[in-house]
Amino acid sequence: MSSRKTLANAIRALSMDAVQRANSGHPGAPMGMADIAEVLFNDFMRHNPANPEWSNRDRFVMSNGHGSMLPYSVLHLSGYDVTIEDLKNFRQLHSKTPGHPEHGYTPGIETTTGPLGQGIANAVGMAIAERALAATFNRDDYNIVDHFTYVFMGDGCMMEGISHEACSLAGTLGLGKLIAFWDDNGISIDGKVEGWFLDDTGKRFEAYGWHVIEVDGHDPDEIKIAIEAARAITAKPSLICCKTIIGFGAPNKAGGHACHGAPLGEEEVALTRVELNWEAEAFEVPEEVYKGWDNRRAGEAKEGAWDKMFAAYKEEHPELAAEFERRLNRELPENWQEATQAFIAELDEAAETRATRQSSLASLEAYSPLLPELFGGSADLGCSNLTEWSGFKPMSAESPDANYVSYGVREFGMSAMLNGIVLHGGFIPFGATFLVFSDYARNALRMAALMKIQSIFVYTHDSIGLGEDGPTHQAVEHMPSLRLLPGMQLWRPCDGVETAVSWKAAIEHRDGPSCLVFSRQGLKHQPREPEQIEAIARGGYILRDCEGTPDVIIIATGSEVELAMAACESEALENENIRVVSMPCTAVFDRQPADYRDSVLPPTVSARIVVEAAATAGWYKYVGMDGTIIGIDTFGESAPAKELFAYFGFTVDKVVDAINDLLGTD
Repeated sequence: MSSRKTLANAIRALSMDAVQRANSGHPGAPMGMADIAEVLFNDFMRHNPANPEWSNRDRFVMSNGHGSMLPYSVLHLSGYDVTIEDLKNFRQLHSKTPGHPEHGYTPGIETTTGPLGQGIANAVGMAIAERALAATFNRDDYNIVDHFTYVFMGDGCMMEGISHEACSLAGTLGLGKLIAFWDDNGISIDGKVEGWFLDDTGKRFEAYGWHVIEVDGHDPDEIKIAIEAARAITAKPSLICCKTIIGFGAPNKAGGHACHGAPLGEEEVALTRVELNWEAEAFEVPEEVYKGWDNRRAGEAKEGAWDKMFAAYKEEHPELAAEFERRLNRELPENWQEATQAFIAELDEAAETRATRQSSLASLEAYSPLLPELFGGSADLGCSNLTEWSGFKPMSAESPDANYVSYGVREFGMSAMLNGIVLHGGFIPFGATFLVFSDYARNALRMAALMKIQSIFVYTHDSIGLGEDGPTHQAVEHMPSLRLLPGMQLWRPCDGVETAVSWKAAIEHRDGPSCLVFSRQGLKHQPREPEQIEAIARGGYILRDCEGTPDVIIIATGSEVELAMAACESEALENENIRVVSMPCTAVFDRQPADYRDSVLPPTVSARIVVEAAATAGWYKYVGMDGTIIGIDTFGESAPAKELFAYFGFTVDKVVDAINDLLGTD
């Protein structure tokens, strides 16, 4: 049987060979953390290479994602469908082994990492999900949800502010099944971090409420004892501080920044082979090393034991088992369509004037009893975002049975933790804040879109309609910017009915994230025919039509739909053929068949106006060079909302003047 050092050296050899072949990559971290990975995967990880989606597997996250050759090597050695050819194709087009770990590309990769710090935040979200799911479904003698979340992180993760946000909350919540390993090698791309990073990291995490252990990251015995101790601490997350040498084994480059983000070079690779006593050629692994790593039989046995337990659980708790399977299979309840359509019809009949944030709360009240997997949260603004529905149960260290997290003032951390909850499975999570603070969280939204996962981001106080708080809090450029994210669906509804449809659409949208953008101020209900209500889900539809082909089309979203309707009904335009199109979601509208889009926006009608209290970028593709956009390309001001809308030109008179200009009438 191969020694632990030899098993770890397999990671080092494969990592340096793949980076060298690609002439691109980061060999230092995989070589430095190889001993930690060997102990973790061979002595502790519960996983089955034949079924990377097994629900009760331990989760592993490489937060310092530049070290991607470590998980790729481990997955290959353990028996996953990651071949030597895949390792040879490291960083090549359409390979299973991209430059940073990417969710959906490689079996066994739990999340996309690369932007430092987000992996640890994802891991916190996974631990939150495990804890809440276990509290819901576990019963005496049946711990069907019982796994750990392990995460590797580097100095860069520690320096990024998001690690503070996520790890502070993890300590507060007492997430005992979260175990993080800090690769304390003192090196980043620019050199020794002592010039810019002198934090006492251990004390920092102790202050968060974590259990902290320090080990020699190259001593397997110390590492094993530390992991055993961390697993035994059930009331706190654990940080294992691993003192390592970056590029361990490279005789001339180990311990320095030269091996952080560049190949070692052919000569250094050869010398490293000698230093590690690794006699195999590039991309060759001795059979005895494969035997030492192979987890296929053990993984199959572990999952088999769980399957046997779940079968007994299913016999004793059939309703719980059916619900567990439904949620993990991401299936909506059988009565979903009927119940949601009935609720939307009730809203239409009620015809109430209210802020869409209030309509959002009404939607949560209606949908949450249908969807126990709806898992909410807010970054300290729940009372303003109106996300605290009557059945919400916040998580705490003492109360794991929860469907809500009070994230505190941690917008970035919240959004990345949200992604982790989605990736874990079993929940449809949402997190809320003011729209203007999506800036803080932007990269986590980008990662949700990149991974094509169902994170729901709820944003209120959507424009200058915020009023007196002024330009620091008034979103102007945010909606156009968020609409640019590939795969992001941004919904900005104009009343209660559109709000309910927007929530329904976000819940049904399984292959990408959604932004739901709501108003602070009250908005008037818009009367519709049944076919118009049905068309809301298509992203854009005709709200008000005219006889024959329209002379002018007004496109509006959110609070400005009411303004567009009021302008059409003014005496100044009573003889004009004007169509009003409400377009709550441009991304969904753009995916409709061409004949539908042309029926809403006939190509022959070039006289078009867009009205939205936001930056004008993005709307020109709908109005062309001959159209008009009534928007706001400056920052706001501090004043009551009504005064601001008048000051910035969001008035009936302004819309009427724009229509007359397009028609060439006075």
